[in-house]
Amino acid sequence: MEFAMEMLWRVVDAILHMLMQPFLYISLILIILQYRRQVMLERKLFSVKMHALGDQIIRTVLGGLLAGIGVSIVTVFTGMTLTLGAIVLIWCVSLVLMLFRVRYLCLAYSVGALGILQFVVSWFPSWSMDGFAGSVLVTLRELNIPALLALVAILHMAEALLIRWQGAKFASPLFLASKRGKLVGGYQMQSYWPIPLFLMIPTQTTGTILPWTPFFGGDAWANGWMLMAFPVVIGFSEMTQSRLPKDKVRWSSKWLFAYSVILLAFAMISGVWSPLTLLTALVGIGMHEWIHWYSTKEETERSPLYVHDERGLYVMAVIPNTPAAELGIEPGEIIYKVNGTKVHTKEELHQALRMNPAFCKLEVLNLSGESKFLQRAIFAGEHHQLGVVLAPDQDASFYVGMGPTSIFQIVRMKLAGVQSRMKM
Repeated sequence: MEFAMEMLWRVVDAILHMLMQPFLYISLILIILQYRRQVMLERKLFSVKMHALGDQIIRTVLGGLLAGIGVSIVTVFTGMTLTLGAIVLIWCVSLVLMLFRVRYLCLAYSVGALGILQFVVSWFPSWSMDGFAGSVLVTLRELNIPALLALVAILHMAEALLIRWQGAKFASPLFLASKRGKLVGGYQMQSYWPIPLFLMIPTQTTGTILPWTPFFGGDAWANGWMLMAFPVVIGFSEMTQSRLPKDKVRWSSKWLFAYSVILLAFAMISGVWSPLTLLTALVGIGMHEWIHWYSTKEETERSPLYVHDERGLYVMAVIPNTPAAELGIEPGEIIYKVNGTKVHTKEELHQALRMNPAFCKLEVLNLSGESKFLQRAIFAGEHHQLGVVLAPDQDASFYVGMGPTSIFQIVRMKLAGVQSRMKM
């Protein structure tokens, strides 16, 4: 009972310290800016927003909170040796890396980079500096890289589960330029979760001793423990033009979970045998980059999915609260006939709908290629295209570039990635 009461008090104390840290609010601001950019892009491309900014923020915060609780419980048994200076150093490295690529706002890159720097510094044991630089050097040398990489692995396990659970809900349709210069449809799935971590670390205290010994820390746990609040951001960014969002999410979460298991094994081994630490840091960065490279390579080699064919008009997305949503049309289906007329272009779709402005009958091919028949009354003021976002034709006014975006590019561009074909 005494241990439980002490744990409760320290959790409350850690929460208060978390709320006073600027990094939590920095992460929330960055996430909100990313989602706002996505909503602006949807308005530019489709003149309507596919996602509500408030819903995205609530979903993100809720998912991050649940992941933070789960990861914090797991790390109670792995343990951690960490200082406030180490937290500041990790966050500073993360923010610097983010300037070059937004997706580098990931603990795998910052901890991996610090592991490499620590290895380089270890070759100069007598090297010392004064002032602020000296304190940074001391903090770098004292980092427990294996424990931090284990934390990275556990966080990526949580990320894989979040991607599987929420990833498809953040998917946003886009018009893309293919490698042959033709416009095709695609999806961008980009989400970031703020994770409030409460890490148990060994320290000199007068409180109770843990009834178990965590993996990292060794004899240091014999002198007591405390909880340290540590906010981090996890997230993923994928673009697909050859899979449905739910299929791409399933693929990404599978590879990410495998990455986390391998990295955790390396981290646990390097915690016992320190010469493996550098290799583990390189594995943390290298495998993460390989997954991104392989995903991009696979996308370029697969045929585009979001294009019209001889059967009819391919549905990329369905706008919420529209006739198409009420009819049960789903992304990936094909509009084959409208009011008994086959349609192959948007113009033919509009002409077929005008044949009976008050009512429409649809024949739609589902994901299995089977026909389903839908009908509904049409009321004044409803979406002129029933509320479906169709794959682009070659007359589309705007499309999105495929290249990765840095913070520098975001600042320079009025709307990141959007290019007007009228200016090309």
